[in-house]
Amino acid sequence: MIRADKDILNYILSLEKKSSKYIVLHQVKPKSKIIKQNHNTSNIYVLKSGIAKCYLTTENGNEFIQEFFGEGQLFGEVEAIHDTLSICSVESINEVQVYAINKNYFKELLTKDKNFNTLILKTLTNKIAYKAHRHSYNQFNSIHSNIKRLEKIFPELMRIISKQDIADYLGVTLRSLNRALKNQVEP
Repeated sequence: MIRADKDILNYILSLEKKSSKYIVLHQVKPKSKIIKQNHNTSNIYVLKSGIAKCYLTTENGNEFIQEFFGEGQLFGEVEAIHDTLSICSVESINEVQVYAINKNYFKELLTKDKNFNTLILKTLTNKIAYKAHRHSYNQFNSIHSNIKRLEKIFPELMRIISKQDIADYLGVTLRSLNRALKNQVEP
């Protein structure tokens, strides 16, 4: 549920020392937007610590959480590669530390650093595979089954992530989630 990528983080940590002009560490307070949907961004980001949510706001104002980011997760790379506006918003859930990588430097690394390029390809294919599995699982299983699976993967789920965010992640209403949670507790 909360995705991590130690390989990307370790690589960025090794680059940070020699590229401090292009890789800058920021402290972000809880509930702060790091990337805003439909906006330009001049950076790609790698989460050093904390949890952030990546979500899409629909035309009618509903949020659908694509995924939760943990340590080492990369975001903003698709927009940088395609030179497009941001597809989703990314917002901190708790206090986070995030590396901002200059977009031009990121593109330079893609073309000149084979190891970096390979890591990015692995990251992108992992994201595709993860989303395919998650969306098919959510579609073909009950809310109750999805909650049990999430609690097994992430025991601190209800303590760290709000019910509204869990509902948005599962693609259900808060009312449906509360009903499923209530039925889960009752004998």
